[in-house]
Amino acid sequence: MLEKPIITAQEAAEKVKDGCTLMSGGFMGCGAAHTIIQALKAKGLKDVSLISTDTAMHDLKTGKVTGIGHLVVDRCFRKITASHIGLNQETQRQMNAGETEVELVPQGTLAERIRAAGNGLGGFLTPTGIGTEVQEGKQILNVNGRDYLLELPLKADVAIVKAKKADKAGNLIYAGTARNFNPMMATAADLVIAEAEEIVEVGELDPNHVHTPSIFVDFLVKAERLEM
Repeated sequence: MLEKPIITAQEAAEKVKDGCTLMSGGFMGCGAAHTIIQALKAKGLKDVSLISTDTAMHDLKTGKVTGIGHLVVDRCFRKITASHIGLNQETQRQMNAGETEVELVPQGTLAERIRAAGNGLGGFLTPTGIGTEVQEGKQILNVNGRDYLLELPLKADVAIVKAKKADKAGNLIYAGTARNFNPMMATAADLVIAEAEEIVEVGELDPNHVHTPSIFVDFLVKAERLEM
């Protein structure tokens, strides 16, 4: 089994280009690739479309920022597709001021749109959002007397995911609830960079415990920042 290149966070950041679509795993910082996020912050990323379940935290009163929120504060995104921005006051401010386009997607729908992209599906039907603003501009199909929205796949140019442990081939194991959006995002991007707290030799991981097979991973980064 071929080993995947182990690169620095700075090298990983250079692979995320201005104007691209970026997926970032995790939920409120749990399972986020903090080392790569800080490298992207240092790089000065701009004009990126973000797909993430949330934008972590930014408290305007205390100045506390977590996870992908660091890149929101630095105005790196022209569009954010997420299901939860309630703890990031800067995301809310940018949305209300018309500075950043924010598409709010029901969380289950967001997960399935990413999963659809990873599985090569053209979309899926869901009743979630019928009769609300979510249905605006979307095709409505009636199946057996019930209306459904046609939701389309979400795919990215680059996905950054966070693993507890990886082997050098790129097989990944996530810790606890860090399995939230990371596994599906690893299937739905052209380039996948996995940040891992521990990188071990090929053969050291029990195949029964692997959550993301190596075929989905392109590069590995050794985690240096573990905080949310």
